Amino acid sequence: MKMQDLTGKVAVVTGASSGIGAAAARLLAAEGVHVVLAARRVDRLDALAAELGAAATAIACDVADAASVATLFAAVKARHGGVDLLFNNAGLGVNARFETSDPADWRRMIDANLYGVLHCTQAAIPLMRGRPGAMICSVSSVGGRYGVENWSVYSATKFAVVGFHDALRKELGPDRIRVTVIEPGAVWTEFGHNVAEALDKRRNQLDALHSEDVAQALVYSFAQPPNVLVEEILMRPVLQVAP
Repeated sequence: MKMQDLTGKVAVVTGASSGIGAAAARLLAAEGVHVVLAARRVDRLDALAAELGAAATAIACDVADAASVATLFAAVKARHGGVDLLFNNAGLGVNARFETSDPADWRRMIDANLYGVLHCTQAAIPLMRGRPGAMICSVSSVGGRYGVENWSVYSATKFAVVGFHDALRKELGPDRIRVTVIEPGAVWTEFGHNVAEALDKRRNQLDALHSEDVAQALVYSFAQPPNVLVEEILMRPVLQVAP
């Protein structure tokens, strides 16, 4: 199978302190990529950076804060000169019936799941031009394709991510910057901690995906030849027949 040699590429991974982000960082580093780890939990970032050694740099960042994102990408530009892969993975979800949901939670989800993607993507684009095979990849969800009961605002943010990527792909295609979205179903992560017991029961019933499964989908997309775009990957456990 003919794939790109990823040695020496530079990737920025948001939400890298756990779950899919940490798994992606490990797999990218194993492929020779230098990974910039970005998240709010500095202790976890530092631990992962120590594990990966010279293959990683940890930079604290809150993707919902435009100034924090600007600082992150200024540091990346100064240290590495550019970016080959942006993996927008940071996000959160709150489970609640919409009628009784808290508008403060709406804002938190919109800020992390949508504005975080927008802030990081806008900052990364100038650093990607002229780099063969450059790619922006974001984590959406099956909830960005099919509305999920009691996850209405979360689903709204993920539908927005999918729509944004479809439009952005058309804008950046002429610049040869690839735009990909991955939409996982049930995955074993810290996501949904506010309903952990119910989610864990569902994950067990479905034999849920693991973070490493999603990380492999990312690397598969990124390692395609530079003229090949894997536009969208919808993935779920085989037992998850709905949504």
